[in-house]
Amino acid sequence: MEQNVLLQEIVKALELFSEKIHHEMQELGDQLRAEMHEMGNQLRAEMHGMGDQLRAEMQEFRAEVNERFDRLDMKIASLRIELTETQETVDFLSSKTIQHERKLRILYGQS
Repeated sequence: MEQNVLLQEIVKALELFSEKIHHEMQELGDQLRAEMHEMGNQLRAEMHGMGDQLRAEMQEFRAEVNERFDRLDMKIASLRIELTETQETVDFLSSKTIQHERKLRILYGQS
């Protein structure tokens, strides 16, 4: 009988130890879940911040590119005006040259 009591005490001690280990493992699991949740929140916050920063940089880049294209458009427009004016000058000078050549032919023919 004494062995029976001893075995029951051992079984009871093992059950208590088992419950204690189970409780500690549950606490560790809860702590791990909490830490993982916190890390997930931190990661989301960092990613959100990086997304905002990337959007801001892209917006700056677009503004800079648009400004450069606007300047380029102005330069091209200015070159078109200069080219048109140059063509008009060439046309005027060509017509004057033709007029002078006619006059010279007439004068040459009269001599």
